[in-house]
Amino acid sequence: MKTFDWDDLDDADLVVDACYRGTRKGNAGDNPLNRLVGVSNSGGFRILGKVEAPRLVVLTSSMSDPDWPDELDLEAGTFTYFGDNKNPGTELHGTRRWGNMLLRDSFAAAHAGETGRKVVPPILVFSRAGTWRDVLFRGLAVPGAEGLSQVDDLVAVWKSKKGQRFQNYRAVFTILNTPVVSRQWLDDIKAGNSLGANCPVQFRSWIQDGIFSPLRAKPSVEIRSRGEQLPADDLKRRLLRQVRERYSDNWFAFEAFACRVARLYLSGITSLEVTPPRRDGGRDAIGLLKLGTGASSIAIDFALEAKCFGDKNSVGVKEMSRLISRLRHRQFGIMVTTSYVNSQAYTEIKDDRHPIIVIAGGDLVDILVQHGISTPQALDAWIQSST
Repeated sequence: MKTFDWDDLDDADLVVDACYRGTRKGNAGDNPLNRLVGVSNSGGFRILGKVEAPRLVVLTSSMSDPDWPDELDLEAGTFTYFGDNKNPGTELHGTRRWGNMLLRDSFAAAHAGETGRKVVPPILVFSRAGTWRDVLFRGLAVPGAEGLSQVDDLVAVWKSKKGQRFQNYRAVFTILNTPVVSRQWLDDIKAGNSLGANCPVQFRSWIQDGIFSPLRAKPSVEIRSRGEQLPADDLKRRLLRQVRERYSDNWFAFEAFACRVARLYLSGITSLEVTPPRRDGGRDAIGLLKLGTGASSIAIDFALEAKCFGDKNSVGVKEMSRLISRLRHRQFGIMVTTSYVNSQAYTEIKDDRHPIIVIAGGDLVDILVQHGISTPQALDAWIQSST
């Protein structure tokens, strides 16, 4: 990882996934973003200029809030970001740092053609590096994404906290294929000339023609290790343990639970039924996935297997071969497990290009958290809602 130290920040370019180090004094002044791009030291939303007409917007995220799971999709080149109305008692656009108002205005302008896009400021995305107040630069972003309609890229979602309901925004941005944001362009932005000679071609193309040029990164290693398939933090491990304890003695009930998780993961599932025990033909559930819309859509058959295992008991070649052998021509399979797929089975899936979706233990809880099921109480209520 490329790293820029505090003394380098005044002249540093912004390099995707590089680390920018702050000081080590133990206060808000440690944050490097003020020195790096001229914004404030705190807040998820930070602006350069006036709120009504910002010259630059910086979005920062811990990427670890289970209630508001911001997500950087490296393969799609998109960034899902939640607004700053995260507690009851405030109107959607009445937040202290005006973040939701900035989202509303930026997306409205982005939907208003070239004239509107010209007033959308450059948006820089940063996440915490995990050490002190150091940050990682995740990319140059613009509102919206290819394939998302104007009613889908910015959505006001309802949440509840301590019995009180409130709204917040879920916004989808495109991370542009701009590996480096130059210091010269940052200086132009500060001077109010974001479309000058130093403007990245990808940003200019979006402003002028509405063309999205996402930074897509295909994984170089497709066979995930045990650690990559299991939860990485204590809360998610607790949620997964709760699922295991709930279904360890009732595998048939876990199959129904796995079907509900699959529906969360693939919104196009139109039917999914658990097969009767002892007469399942080697498949725990069978379903249909709808692709496309209207009269042009098609339905794809798939089979699902569900394995409620402990984290020391992996899904191996035997279990995976059972699913693969039951797939008919033009079908795909889904393996849902509270554990992980061992390296031999995973390698065979990838080497032989079997159409299998693996939802391992870590994936399972990530899916739940992304749909607001982020506490033991919420998980218990969601489970109870199907019984």
